Amino acid sequence: MGIASVSSASSNLGSEVLAPKDGWAAYGTGTTGGAAADASHVFTVTNKAQLLKALGNKDNTSKIIYVKGTIDFNVDSNNDPVGPDYYADPAYDFNAYLEAYNPEVWGYDNEVSGPLEDARARSAQNQKKQIVVNIGSNTSIIGLGDDAKIIGGSFIMSGVENIIIRNIEFEAPVDFFPQWDPTDGEFGEWNSEYDNVTVTNNSHNIWIDHNKFTDGEHHDEDSGKLFGRTYQQHDGLLDVTNGADYVTISYNVLEDHDKTSLIGSSDSRRTDDGHLKVTIHHNYYKNVTQRLPRVRYGQVHVYNNYYEFNKDSDNKFDYALGVGMNSKIYAENNYFNFNYDVDPGQIIKDWKGTSIYESGSFVNGKSSANEVDLVEAFNQTHTVQLNENVGWEPSLFTKIDPTQAVPALVKAKAGTGKIK
Repeated sequence: MGIASVSSASSNLGSEVLAPKDGWAAYGTGTTGGAAADASHVFTVTNKAQLLKALGNKDNTSKIIYVKGTIDFNVDSNNDPVGPDYYADPAYDFNAYLEAYNPEVWGYDNEVSGPLEDARARSAQNQKKQIVVNIGSNTSIIGLGDDAKIIGGSFIMSGVENIIIRNIEFEAPVDFFPQWDPTDGEFGEWNSEYDNVTVTNNSHNIWIDHNKFTDGEHHDEDSGKLFGRTYQQHDGLLDVTNGADYVTISYNVLEDHDKTSLIGSSDSRRTDDGHLKVTIHHNYYKNVTQRLPRVRYGQVHVYNNYYEFNKDSDNKFDYALGVGMNSKIYAENNYFNFNYDVDPGQIIKDWKGTSIYESGSFVNGKSSANEVDLVEAFNQTHTVQLNENVGWEPSLFTKIDPTQAVPALVKAKAGTGKIK
């Protein structure tokens, strides 16, 4: 794989760093990604094998990787597309799995176990080996032009720092072997494994900017229901967990998905307190269901995002801002647009949290008359009462735009091919 042959404009994009004060990722020495890369560590990649080689097995050397065109991760060594049969363990039989773990036979009291579940787990592990990518420190991954796309890859930043991901359309990975868990909730659930992009395990100074995240052509609703529950083959789009810190998520489009962004993965992980500092600004959330974001522990600044919901979408709106254990969300000047009447008290959901600061939110309107106090709206319709004493005030931001300007601004600038 040779040195990148890219236009001057693209080359400048690869060397761009996060602006001072642009969110939590500007903390400390800031986020520069692979800007310091020498010429031998600048690559253009057009397929999975080239991308993996450029990443260098979680190599921490400064590098800039340009993604050109579409890269599919469900491919064999010849870059030919593969599907479930390619990964399936010889002992795995989906119909036999359904028969064995049907709640009428297995019940709801115990998690599934036995040879068929073991074969499903081995099949899932086969897929995991092929689609999960670990990214090393000091890396910039940049899409070229307006059509760079990665299909079915699960990008993980674990125990690393100083990474930039920009201008790429991500089509979320499909878990070909979701697990039935009869003990998940009252009626059981199908659970899938792969997040699209994950920042985890004390990773820090990460900038995720001007990307697009969708389920692409694979919507869980299209698979119908099994055992009365949606056959869920997607997990999160963009999650920050396990002590990760100093992350800025800006100008992305997140569209047509259920579990969108989780910050903090467990109520019991109390070591997350004091970490999970994330800024989320100028993102376009379109026809997504929940976790926009859902937060545990973190100091999360959520401002100038545009949320758009269509009554006829496959993904039915549940809530936007999830107030979890010891969470400290500071939300400012966000715009919520529904093409139907909605109770503003539904926009926040309590997940064992007590506090969220919120101001300047507009719901279904373009003037200050449509400004809604979301905390008050929640408290009016719920027994649990939230307060706004989050104990911190953001200082790392460049500009808070007026809420009225947010829809046009975000729709014009968020997503791929729009970096100026």
